[in-house]
Amino acid sequence: MSEAVRQLEPTALWERFADLNAIPRPSGKEEAVCTWITGLAQQAGLDVSSDAVGNVLVRKPATSGMESRKTVILQSHVDMVCQKNNDTVFDFETEGIRMKVDGDWVRAEGTTLGADNGLGVATMLALMESEDVPHPPLELLFTIDEETGMTGALELQRGWLTGEILLNLDTEDDREIGIGCAGGIDLGFSSELATAPGTGEHGIIVEVKGGSGGHSGMDIHKGIANANKLLVRMLREMEHAGNPSSSVELAGMDGGGLRNAIPREARAVIAADIPASEWALRMSSLVEDLQAEYRTTDPDLVVLFHETGAPDLVLGQPAQHGLLSSLDACPNGIDRMSPDIPGLVQTSNNLARIKLDAGKVEVHCLTRSSVDTEKMDLARRIEAGFDMAGLGSTRGGAYPGWTPDPNSEIVRMMTDLYRELHQEEPLVLACHAGLECGILGSRYPGLDMVSFGPTILGAHSPDERACVSSVTKYWAWLLEALARTPAQS
Repeated sequence: MSEAVRQLEPTALWERFADLNAIPRPSGKEEAVCTWITGLAQQAGLDVSSDAVGNVLVRKPATSGMESRKTVILQSHVDMVCQKNNDTVFDFETEGIRMKVDGDWVRAEGTTLGADNGLGVATMLALMESEDVPHPPLELLFTIDEETGMTGALELQRGWLTGEILLNLDTEDDREIGIGCAGGIDLGFSSELATAPGTGEHGIIVEVKGGSGGHSGMDIHKGIANANKLLVRMLREMEHAGNPSSSVELAGMDGGGLRNAIPREARAVIAADIPASEWALRMSSLVEDLQAEYRTTDPDLVVLFHETGAPDLVLGQPAQHGLLSSLDACPNGIDRMSPDIPGLVQTSNNLARIKLDAGKVEVHCLTRSSVDTEKMDLARRIEAGFDMAGLGSTRGGAYPGWTPDPNSEIVRMMTDLYRELHQEEPLVLACHAGLECGILGSRYPGLDMVSFGPTILGAHSPDERACVSSVTKYWAWLLEALARTPAQS
């Protein structure tokens, strides 16, 4: 199926994207792809090196006549979000992505496509191997583990880069020039809660599925259903709808996955004294309400009730009440909009993962904000709710935001160039996603940075797709930008 992708224009870029997608590259397991990139650079006779965490840096001298221009750093991350539909049989650690061309779009078969940020990586490889593209001195930085912790950027070797301009190729709308982003922090909560023998004769699986999913930063403003939150809402309503002959005893939960993906599916196992069919009837009105609430954003949303074996072990009622109460109270979605930049989400939280098994519970959130003090305030509020339920908390993966500078030299140049090429105004804006620019800027103060890229929809979900004509547009913009790189001062 990748053969059709290889025929697309620009050929050099799409060829390398197809090659890249043949190599498994989940976050934290990028060794094979980094080795491949290193080999390509060596074959091209270029200076290539790796740092202690596995980032790869390739240096390419300027083409003739451009030696006096400022050195440009091009940067993309090599890892990809690994999400698939429940009915798709696929192993991200051993299989290459199965792609197809669908009109003006490239998609994958039931999985994420890896266009985020694989198209940026492929762009850099095409430039690395080009012989006819005019460009200034280039530093091509391939970072690891962006999707699950920003590890590559956070632990980037200091003093390694010499460039003055950084072009990050990780924006997903070809009209946008990114000039700022949110920072983030990972919150984890865990405990071993009190359990008791299950008394219900029926085992029931309550399943929320069919959510649209999406990027927990770029898509958080769209009001997309969070399957974890809807599952908790359903369980709480079932508790309230119960009576001595139809109690709900919670045995297990499994919802969501990656911290930066809005959960599409979640399920719980309960013990009850009435069968799944009866619960489906009792809760049908709430299911209809949920589907009505999310009919625009999540038209395929369903809640299902299945019979299963009655669980032997369930949470004790105080522990169950505390856990569900804390999950219900956990903020999710937008916490505050920016008062300074119209339409920009300033602070948010994603209730990303819930896992309960044999009394052991784990909960994970990703909290974002372009204002670090607000980020930490929201984190403390979330921690307070789980603390009241007896869950211990941990913090990790904190990274800074990127403060916008709309008047920088590279922002002005990219804006003017877009206007010249397309006779329209670009969208110059900050985003609510976590880009590596904030970290790289903190490591290398003074870098003049922008982020841009081709149009990618549905990132972080199996609906991810890349616009073919947009890649052509973006490629031409990039080549023109390299040709016009300012001279060294």
